[in-house]
Amino acid sequence: MSGLTALVIGATGATGTELVQQLMDDNRYTSVVVFSRRPLLVTGAKLTTHIVDFDNPQAWAHLVKGDVLFSALATTLKQAGSQKEQYKIDYTYQYQTAATAAANGVAKYVLVSAMGANAKSWLFYPRIKGELDNAVAALAFKQIHIFRPGFLLRQPDKIRPMEKLGIAIIHFFNKLSLFKSQKPLPVEVLAQKMRFVLSNPKAQKFQVYSLDSIFDL
Repeated sequence: MSGLTALVIGATGATGTELVQQLMDDNRYTSVVVFSRRPLLVTGAKLTTHIVDFDNPQAWAHLVKGDVLFSALATTLKQAGSQKEQYKIDYTYQYQTAATAAANGVAKYVLVSAMGANAKSWLFYPRIKGELDNAVAALAFKQIHIFRPGFLLRQPDKIRPMEKLGIAIIHFFNKLSLFKSQKPLPVEVLAQKMRFVLSNPKAQKFQVYSLDSIFDL
């Protein structure tokens, strides 16, 4: 498997930043095409960045062509400013891009979801994540891989204050052999696993990875 084109949304976030760098270093990929609301801080011979308006996907839908779409787009309620805006970023933008990719013949799709994603949850964030998981599962990809990590160990400049506290607490309990199912996951490991599953000859058409199974890949 070589000469591949990877498509990426969410490339300026913690996981997306790491993923793009790994894809550029991966000899299987000759092209990494990013769709972003703002410019990336990295450059490379393989990298093409399209600055797009996610509210107007028709303007750039013809560019969403390649072998695999990686979706790592996400925000917080604080960053978005309202539940309506967060829903638009975490669900609408991602679903529209995935649907466009599937319609354009992109074969494989890798999505970063969240631990506890559940379309029936009474909590807003896990509910929209679950709704997206369910919606993309119905799209005509040959393979769909959904990752549901817990706490992410982000780059120092991207980690959020409350995440620092949460990670410290989880680390404390992990040392006591407690809450192992919520062990923090480094973004570089997540990006590695997102690439790895695509080369797994035993990969199923649809697969969801919980935190434990991500570490075990």
